[in-house]
Amino acid sequence: MTLVQLKHLIELASSGSFSQSANKLHLTQPALSRSIKALEDELGQPLFDRVGRRNELTTFGAQIVQRARALVDEANELRRTGQLLKTGELGQLRVGMGSGPGAMLMTPLLMVMAHEHPQAHIDISRGSTQLLVQALRDRLLDALILDIRSLQPAADLKIEALKEMKGTFMCRPTHPLAKKRQVTFDMLRDYPIASTPLSDEVARILMERFGAQAHPNTLVNLRCEEISSLLDVARSSNAIVLAIRASAPDLVELAVTPALNAKARFGLVTIATRTEPPLLGKVRALMHEVMKD
Repeated sequence: MTLVQLKHLIELASSGSFSQSANKLHLTQPALSRSIKALEDELGQPLFDRVGRRNELTTFGAQIVQRARALVDEANELRRTGQLLKTGELGQLRVGMGSGPGAMLMTPLLMVMAHEHPQAHIDISRGSTQLLVQALRDRLLDALILDIRSLQPAADLKIEALKEMKGTFMCRPTHPLAKKRQVTFDMLRDYPIASTPLSDEVARILMERFGAQAHPNTLVNLRCEEISSLLDVARSSNAIVLAIRASAPDLVELAVTPALNAKARFGLVTIATRTEPPLLGKVRALMHEVMKD
């Protein structure tokens, strides 16, 4: 039994004429007859009685046609839903974001979804890289957006590097160090240092530039997964925040010597064997648009 046969049945029930139905369906009359006969054979009962020149549904046939219409309507709705899912007008996207991408991307992404895809569903999760990766592997998330330097290489993960962004030490404009032409590491250490958890790569760069005391476990006084909270602390205190420069244009970048010269490499992470959700293309495009130094 196929949807095509059910459509033939519905059309014949409507017209009562094999010739008219065959013409409308762009079939020969024998082909339509074979289609209806095959359906009757499968169902085990006649669907039509010949009454004069008209074919009328049997009692059994009338019940089958009612179910057939429901099935065909559901199939049409399924096709329409598939098209809406494909274009992102419907569907669900579950994204995990690291602290840096979250500070720059979360609000713009929610705004785009609200304006352009109001019937779709998006869930954004925040947390440590380790927890986000586990959620991705558990199929609780569809994709991650984070600093891919914090990831351990793994065969099951598909990693797409999209943006490199400058990391730096920043403070409020009225900070005692804000107008210094040069800021040494010792001068930094006179103030609390705030940061999200840093990758091994960033820890290595810090220690190469400033020595053993620059290891994050020693250097960072205020550590938090939410960069937005750390930026607020820097705006209202003498704390110095180590973060992506673009995450806080209102703060002052300190002229630290030697220069830090560190960059975060943001990317999309998915499970290699999973098909990409249609809405993920919108996220990728937004990353290119929003995440700029």
